[in-house]
Amino acid sequence: MKAYVFPGQGSQFSGMGKDLFERSTEAKHLFQEADDVLGFKISEIMFNGSDEELRQTKVTQPAIFVHSVVAAKIAESFTPNMVAGHSLGEFSALVANGTLSYKDGLTLVYKRAMAMQKACEKNPSSMAAILGLEDNIVEEICNSIKDEIVVAANYNCPGQLVISGSTKGVEIAMEKMKAAGAKRALSLPVGGAFHSPLMEPAREELAIAIKNTPFDKPGCPIYQNVDALPSSEVEKIKTNLIAQLTAPVRWTQSVQNMVKDGGKIFIECGPGKVLQGLVKKIEKEAETASV
Repeated sequence: MKAYVFPGQGSQFSGMGKDLFERSTEAKHLFQEADDVLGFKISEIMFNGSDEELRQTKVTQPAIFVHSVVAAKIAESFTPNMVAGHSLGEFSALVANGTLSYKDGLTLVYKRAMAMQKACEKNPSSMAAILGLEDNIVEEICNSIKDEIVVAANYNCPGQLVISGSTKGVEIAMEKMKAAGAKRALSLPVGGAFHSPLMEPAREELAIAIKNTPFDKPGCPIYQNVDALPSSEVEKIKTNLIAQLTAPVRWTQSVQNMVKDGGKIFIECGPGKVLQGLVKKIEKEAETASV
Protein backbone atom coordinates (compact mmCIF):
# COMPACT_ATOMS: atom_id res chain seq x y z
CA MET A 1 0.00 0.00 0.00
CA LYS A 2 1.17 3.53 -0.83
CA ALA A 3 1.33 6.17 1.90
CA TYR A 4 1.74 9.77 0.76
CA VAL A 5 3.17 12.19 3.33
CA PHE A 6 3.29 15.99 3.29
CA PRO A 7 5.87 18.22 5.04
CA GLY A 8 5.34 21.12 7.41
CA GLN A 9 6.97 24.46 8.10
CA GLY A 10 10.75 24.61 7.71
CA SER A 11 11.01 22.84 4.35
CA GLN A 12 10.88 26.03 2.27
CA PHE A 13 13.75 27.15 0.01
CA SER A 14 14.28 29.78 -2.69
CA GLY A 15 13.34 28.34 -6.07
CA MET A 16 10.78 25.93 -4.62
CA GLY A 17 8.18 24.73 -7.12
CA LYS A 18 9.80 26.37 -10.15
CA ASP A 19 10.59 23.01 -11.76
CA LEU A 20 6.94 21.94 -11.36
CA PHE A 21 5.74 25.20 -12.91
CA GLU A 22 8.04 24.86 -15.91
CA ARG A 23 7.09 21.31 -16.81
CA SER A 24 3.32 21.26 -16.36
CA THR A 25 0.40 23.31 -17.69
CA GLU A 26 -1.72 22.15 -14.75
CA ALA A 27 0.96 23.37 -12.34
CA LYS A 28 0.95 26.79 -14.01
CA HIS A 29 -2.82 27.04 -13.48
CA LEU A 30 -2.50 26.01 -9.83
CA PHE A 31 0.22 28.58 -9.13
CA GLN A 32 -1.86 31.28 -10.83
CA GLU A 33 -4.88 30.28 -8.74
CA ALA A 34 -2.78 30.53 -5.56
CA ASP A 35 -1.71 34.08 -6.53
CA ASP A 36 -5.37 35.00 -7.10
CA VAL A 37 -6.64 33.46 -3.83
CA LEU A 38 -3.94 35.07 -1.67
CA GLY A 39 -3.97 38.45 -3.41
CA PHE A 40 -0.19 38.56 -3.88
CA LYS A 41 2.26 36.72 -6.14
CA ILE A 42 3.35 33.90 -3.89
CA SER A 43 4.67 32.09 -6.98
CA GLU A 44 7.17 34.89 -7.60
CA ILE A 45 8.39 34.75 -3.99
CA MET A 46 8.67 30.94 -4.13
CA PHE A 47 10.67 31.01 -7.37
CA ASN A 48 12.89 34.05 -6.77
CA GLY A 49 12.44 35.28 -3.20
CA SER A 50 15.16 35.46 -0.56
CA ASP A 51 15.32 33.15 2.45
CA GLU A 52 14.18 36.09 4.57
CA GLU A 53 11.10 36.65 2.40
CA LEU A 54 10.24 32.95 2.52
CA ARG A 55 10.41 33.00 6.33
CA GLN A 56 7.52 35.48 6.54
CA THR A 57 4.57 33.73 8.18
CA LYS A 58 2.13 34.79 5.47
CA VAL A 59 4.46 33.22 2.87
CA THR A 60 5.99 30.14 4.50
CA GLN A 61 2.88 28.10 5.22
CA PRO A 62 0.99 28.75 1.95
CA ALA A 63 4.21 28.28 -0.06
CA ILE A 64 4.81 24.80 1.38
CA PHE A 65 1.12 23.96 0.96
CA VAL A 66 1.07 25.04 -2.71
CA HIS A 67 4.31 23.20 -3.53
CA SER A 68 3.06 20.02 -1.84
CA VAL A 69 -0.40 19.99 -3.44
CA VAL A 70 0.91 20.83 -6.91
CA ALA A 71 3.50 18.03 -6.64
CA ALA A 72 0.73 15.57 -5.72
CA LYS A 73 -1.74 16.76 -8.37
CA ILE A 74 0.70 16.48 -11.27
CA ALA A 75 2.30 13.20 -10.16
CA GLU A 76 1.80 10.58 -12.90
CA SER A 77 0.74 7.74 -10.62
CA PHE A 78 -0.75 9.50 -7.60
CA THR A 79 -2.89 6.76 -6.07
CA PRO A 80 -2.65 6.97 -2.26
CA ASN A 81 -4.08 4.28 -0.03
CA MET A 82 -3.44 6.50 2.99
CA VAL A 83 -2.12 10.00 3.64
CA ALA A 84 -0.63 12.01 6.51
CA GLY A 85 0.88 15.45 6.94
CA HIS A 86 3.25 16.89 9.53
CA SER A 87 1.51 19.87 11.19
CA LEU A 88 0.78 22.26 8.28
CA GLY A 89 1.17 19.25 5.96
CA GLU A 90 -2.13 17.87 7.26
CA PHE A 91 -3.94 20.49 5.16
CA SER A 92 -2.01 19.44 2.04
CA ALA A 93 -2.92 15.82 2.75
CA LEU A 94 -6.61 16.72 3.05
CA VAL A 95 -6.56 18.29 -0.41
CA ALA A 96 -4.66 15.31 -1.81
CA ASN A 97 -7.27 12.82 -0.56
CA GLY A 98 -10.21 14.92 -1.74
CA THR A 99 -11.50 16.18 1.62
CA LEU A 100 -10.78 19.84 0.86
CA SER A 101 -10.71 21.74 -2.41
CA TYR A 102 -7.43 23.39 -3.37
CA LYS A 103 -8.90 26.88 -2.94
CA ASP A 104 -10.49 26.12 0.45
CA GLY A 105 -7.34 24.38 1.69
CA LEU A 106 -5.16 27.34 0.71
CA THR A 107 -7.59 29.82 2.29
CA LEU A 108 -7.54 27.88 5.58
CA VAL A 109 -3.73 27.62 5.55
CA TYR A 110 -3.41 31.38 5.08
CA LYS A 111 -5.88 32.08 7.91
CA ARG A 112 -3.98 29.58 10.08
CA ALA A 113 -0.66 31.30 9.39
CA MET A 114 -1.96 34.75 10.26
CA ALA A 115 -3.77 33.50 13.39
CA MET A 116 -0.59 31.77 14.58
CA GLN A 117 1.44 34.93 13.97
CA LYS A 118 -0.96 36.95 16.14
CA ALA A 119 -0.76 34.33 18.91
CA CYS A 120 3.05 34.43 18.76
CA GLU A 121 3.07 38.20 19.15
CA LYS A 122 0.88 37.92 22.26
CA ASN A 123 3.35 35.84 24.31
CA PRO A 124 7.16 35.53 24.11
CA SER A 125 7.60 31.85 23.28
CA SER A 126 9.82 29.38 21.46
CA MET A 127 10.58 25.74 20.61
CA ALA A 128 13.60 23.46 20.99
CA ALA A 129 14.67 20.10 19.59
CA ILE A 130 15.69 17.46 22.14
CA LEU A 131 17.88 14.66 20.81
CA GLY A 132 18.75 11.36 22.48
CA LEU A 133 16.21 11.20 25.31
CA GLU A 134 13.30 8.80 25.74
CA ASP A 135 9.89 10.40 25.16
CA ASN A 136 8.71 9.67 28.71
CA ILE A 137 11.73 11.46 30.22
CA VAL A 138 11.09 14.54 28.07
CA GLU A 139 7.43 14.49 29.13
CA GLU A 140 8.31 14.11 32.82
CA ILE A 141 10.71 17.06 32.72
CA CYS A 142 8.14 19.26 30.96
CA ASN A 143 5.53 18.30 33.55
CA SER A 144 7.95 19.10 36.39
CA ILE A 145 8.18 22.79 35.39
CA LYS A 146 5.24 24.31 37.24
CA ASP A 147 5.53 28.09 36.85
CA GLU A 148 5.97 28.16 33.08
CA ILE A 149 4.27 26.54 30.08
CA VAL A 150 6.38 23.93 28.31
CA VAL A 151 5.12 20.76 26.59
CA ALA A 152 6.19 18.00 24.21
CA ALA A 153 5.10 19.34 20.80
CA ASN A 154 6.46 17.16 17.97
CA TYR A 155 7.15 13.43 18.30
CA ASN A 156 9.26 13.34 15.13
CA CYS A 157 11.00 9.97 15.48
CA PRO A 158 12.51 7.89 18.29
CA GLY A 159 15.13 10.03 20.04
CA GLN A 160 13.98 13.28 18.42
CA LEU A 161 11.27 15.29 20.16
CA VAL A 162 10.51 19.01 19.95
CA ILE A 163 9.32 20.94 23.00
CA SER A 164 7.30 24.15 22.91
CA GLY A 165 6.29 26.83 25.40
CA SER A 166 7.16 30.13 27.02
CA THR A 167 10.69 31.33 26.31
CA LYS A 168 11.72 30.89 29.95
CA GLY A 169 9.99 27.51 30.24
CA VAL A 170 11.81 26.15 27.19
CA GLU A 171 15.15 27.45 28.51
CA ILE A 172 14.63 25.75 31.89
CA ALA A 173 13.56 22.51 30.22
CA MET A 174 16.60 22.49 27.91
CA GLU A 175 18.96 22.72 30.88
CA LYS A 176 17.11 19.96 32.76
CA MET A 177 17.15 17.71 29.69
CA LYS A 178 20.88 18.17 29.12
CA ALA A 179 21.40 17.27 32.77
CA ALA A 180 19.22 14.17 32.25
CA GLY A 181 21.47 12.96 29.42
CA ALA A 182 20.11 14.50 26.22
CA LYS A 183 22.71 14.39 23.45
CA ARG A 184 21.65 17.85 22.33
CA ALA A 185 19.06 20.51 23.16
CA LEU A 186 18.78 23.03 20.34
CA SER A 187 16.70 26.22 20.20
CA LEU A 188 14.74 26.38 16.94
CA PRO A 189 14.47 29.54 14.80
CA VAL A 190 10.68 29.76 14.95
CA GLY A 191 8.36 32.62 15.81
CA GLY A 192 6.54 31.02 18.72
CA ALA A 193 5.29 28.04 20.67
CA PHE A 194 3.47 26.00 18.02
CA HIS A 195 1.44 22.98 19.20
CA SER A 196 1.25 24.26 22.77
CA PRO A 197 -1.47 25.87 24.94
CA LEU A 198 -0.06 29.27 23.92
CA MET A 199 -1.67 28.73 20.49
CA GLU A 200 -5.17 28.79 22.01
CA PRO A 201 -6.12 32.19 20.48
CA ALA A 202 -5.15 30.85 17.04
CA ARG A 203 -7.08 27.63 17.64
CA GLU A 204 -10.23 29.58 18.45
CA GLU A 205 -9.87 31.73 15.33
CA LEU A 206 -9.15 28.78 13.05
CA ALA A 207 -12.02 26.76 14.51
CA ILE A 208 -14.54 29.27 13.14
CA ALA A 209 -12.98 29.12 9.67
CA ILE A 210 -12.87 25.31 9.63
CA LYS A 211 -16.49 24.99 10.77
CA ASN A 212 -17.57 27.29 7.91
CA THR A 213 -15.59 25.42 5.22
CA PRO A 214 -17.11 22.55 3.20
CA PHE A 215 -15.39 19.20 3.76
CA ASP A 216 -16.08 16.16 1.50
CA LYS A 217 -15.77 12.48 2.32
CA PRO A 218 -12.08 11.56 1.82
CA GLY A 219 -10.99 9.20 -0.91
CA CYS A 220 -8.67 7.43 1.53
CA PRO A 221 -7.96 7.66 5.29
CA ILE A 222 -5.81 10.43 6.75
CA TYR A 223 -3.70 9.63 9.81
CA GLN A 224 -4.07 12.80 11.85
CA ASN A 225 -1.50 14.44 14.09
CA VAL A 226 -3.69 14.62 17.18
CA ASP A 227 -4.38 10.90 17.69
CA ALA A 228 -2.18 9.22 15.01
CA LEU A 229 -5.22 7.19 13.92
CA PRO A 230 -6.87 6.85 10.48
CA SER A 231 -9.80 9.22 9.95
CA SER A 232 -12.42 9.02 7.20
CA GLU A 233 -15.36 10.69 8.96
CA VAL A 234 -15.70 14.39 8.15
CA GLU A 235 -16.70 15.68 11.61
CA LYS A 236 -13.87 13.79 13.28
CA ILE A 237 -11.40 15.19 10.74
CA LYS A 238 -12.61 18.73 11.48
CA THR A 239 -12.40 18.22 15.25
CA ASN A 240 -8.86 16.86 15.03
CA LEU A 241 -7.77 19.63 12.67
CA ILE A 242 -8.99 22.29 15.11
CA ALA A 243 -7.30 20.56 18.07
CA GLN A 244 -4.03 20.27 16.17
CA LEU A 245 -2.83 23.81 16.91
CA THR A 246 -2.60 23.25 20.68
CA ALA A 247 -1.94 19.48 20.65
CA PRO A 248 1.31 17.62 19.88
CA VAL A 249 2.18 16.27 16.43
CA ARG A 250 2.32 12.50 16.92
CA TRP A 251 4.36 11.77 13.80
CA THR A 252 6.21 8.74 15.17
CA GLN A 253 2.95 7.11 16.21
CA SER A 254 1.26 8.02 12.90
CA VAL A 255 3.96 6.33 10.83
CA GLN A 256 3.97 3.31 13.13
CA ASN A 257 0.20 2.94 12.66
CA MET A 258 0.43 3.39 8.90
CA VAL A 259 3.02 0.63 8.71
CA LYS A 260 0.90 -1.58 10.95
CA ASP A 261 -2.09 -0.99 8.67
CA GLY A 262 -0.18 -2.04 5.55
CA GLY A 263 1.73 1.06 4.48
CA LYS A 264 4.83 -0.18 2.67
CA ILE A 265 5.84 2.59 0.24
CA PHE A 266 6.14 6.12 1.68
CA ILE A 267 6.22 8.95 -0.88
CA GLU A 268 6.87 12.53 0.20
CA CYS A 269 5.08 15.28 -1.73
CA GLY A 270 6.52 18.74 -1.24
CA PRO A 271 9.80 20.54 -0.72
CA GLY A 272 12.69 18.58 0.79
CA LYS A 273 13.00 15.05 2.12
CA VAL A 274 12.72 15.59 5.88
CA LEU A 275 9.79 13.21 6.32
CA GLN A 276 11.47 10.46 4.30
CA GLY A 277 14.36 10.62 6.76
CA LEU A 278 12.03 10.47 9.75
CA VAL A 279 10.07 7.53 8.27
CA LYS A 280 13.30 5.56 7.76
CA LYS A 281 14.34 6.16 11.37
CA ILE A 282 10.92 5.11 12.67
CA GLU A 283 10.93 1.95 10.52
CA LYS A 284 14.50 1.10 11.57
CA GLU A 285 13.61 1.47 15.24
CA ALA A 286 10.60 -0.81 14.74
CA GLU A 287 12.78 -3.45 13.03
CA THR A 288 15.34 -3.29 15.84
CA ALA A 289 12.63 -3.63 18.49
CA SER A 290 11.19 -6.72 16.80
CA VAL A 291 14.50 -8.59 16.53
